[in-house]
Amino acid sequence: MLAKLSIRPSVRRRAVTGTLGLALLGAGLPAATAQAGEPALARFYDQKIRWSACEGMEMPKDLQCGKVTVPLDYGRPEGGTLDLALARYRATGQARGSVLLNFGGPGGSGVSELAAGGKEFMHLTNGYDVVTFDPRGVGRSSPVTCGPAIGKIIDATDGDEGTGDPRSVLRKLRDAAAECAKHSGPVLPHIGTVNASRDMDVMRAALGDDRLNYLGFSYGTRLGSVYAAQFPDKVGRVALDGVDTLTEPLAEQGLAAARGQQTALENFLGWCVEDIACPFGQDARDARRQVVQLVGSLDADPVPSAFGEAFSGQDMAGAIGQALYSRELWPLLERALAQLLEDGDTRGLEGFMSGGVTFPVRGKGRADGGGLTDEEDVPMDNPPAALMAVNCADDPDRPSAEQVARSLGRLREQYEEASPVFGRYRLTQVLMCYGRPKGTDYIREDVKNVGTAKMLLVGTRGDPATPYRWTEETADRLGPSAVVLDNKGEGHTGYASSDCVHRKIDDFLLYGSLPPDGSSCGPEDQED
Repeated sequence: MLAKLSIRPSVRRRAVTGTLGLALLGAGLPAATAQAGEPALARFYDQKIRWSACEGMEMPKDLQCGKVTVPLDYGRPEGGTLDLALARYRATGQARGSVLLNFGGPGGSGVSELAAGGKEFMHLTNGYDVVTFDPRGVGRSSPVTCGPAIGKIIDATDGDEGTGDPRSVLRKLRDAAAECAKHSGPVLPHIGTVNASRDMDVMRAALGDDRLNYLGFSYGTRLGSVYAAQFPDKVGRVALDGVDTLTEPLAEQGLAAARGQQTALENFLGWCVEDIACPFGQDARDARRQVVQLVGSLDADPVPSAFGEAFSGQDMAGAIGQALYSRELWPLLERALAQLLEDGDTRGLEGFMSGGVTFPVRGKGRADGGGLTDEEDVPMDNPPAALMAVNCADDPDRPSAEQVARSLGRLREQYEEASPVFGRYRLTQVLMCYGRPKGTDYIREDVKNVGTAKMLLVGTRGDPATPYRWTEETADRLGPSAVVLDNKGEGHTGYASSDCVHRKIDDFLLYGSLPPDGSSCGPEDQED
């Protein structure tokens, strides 16, 4: 699914609470061809990880950090290498191995997320070392960057320009893609889920595990599905929460995102009008009308943001969309909207806007085996740059400028019908892969009927980011190995918001206890 690009500073949030934005964009990548048993890969599979206390002011004292070395190009494993950053919490008792976490994105640093939100996973340390990583191109693992071009990409796809003059926008995006390639260096052509999955198998071996035990959220479910297809005999206990699509093209994913966020917005407004403090009054229909009117008003006449930039209706739509990923954020969203309406204060809404690190752009990512990138050298635009790189690498569709121009009117009508608030915001994002190499068709064509040990797939009925039907469709595609848990709550993913989902995932990972296929967790199990 698609998320708006932004490099504004933002509050840190965890994917398991449903507040990571997803998007589908990046560089071309062939399907994996090298096999784990090849002699040229032996030096990677035989390595041992050296762990030590993580360095940094915000790092928990009991969090350990390490690294693993992987080939830059699995087709030429004797060539360049990458170092990938790892972090772990040690098992509190007798460890049966490791469970590897991916928090979603793509483009999010697993090391930073585990440091910020490790409490959610402490129960798993009863049997496992809890391990995560910065995927290639992300965080300290040779981070990609577009440099100044990231601003050009955001400007080109923000507002009406992308839908009004598509050829002009496509020219800008093609030029920006060339700049991204120049600034990112040799790692960019080797970004993507197919290679990230191969990296996970190297991690599995380096951790000393015969099989991969894995918990993936949102985009991390795509990564887990690809691993199951590539290494079916290495799948241990795998749980996927907030299941991503494996087959839908970008335009269809954008529509799904617009519909999901519109439904979530209406649910939020229904909740809001029951509160006397709701800035839109006590009538839900009128509240919906006011939100549409406010987005249009801000697009026509933006207000100054806390950072001195113009804050438009599309900025507002992006901020609301992020807040809707978790019901826990609704009270904060209500106050932020009240601040905007009463005082013209955008700071509350800006706190929800996706983005992440707050360091300036300083250097290029490494792809020379020279070690991890220093934290202070991680480019500020790395999250959106990695998001585009991974998701375009995973997408094989590249419509021509003529095809885009012909289809844009029809798409505009579909998107506006799907959501009068989020439709325009989502539509411009289907253009972002233009100018980048065609992505792999491996995920769409070959990730199916995996023939692995049973895997647990969790879908949430009120998920605004990954609609429940994606859980059913992905389960059908993966075949009899998939066991579906139906979470009847709201929000993006269920692990942090539902006691029932949390318990069933932990029971499966720790004890191998699977719920019956098609069983459910009720909304009454959702945390307030």
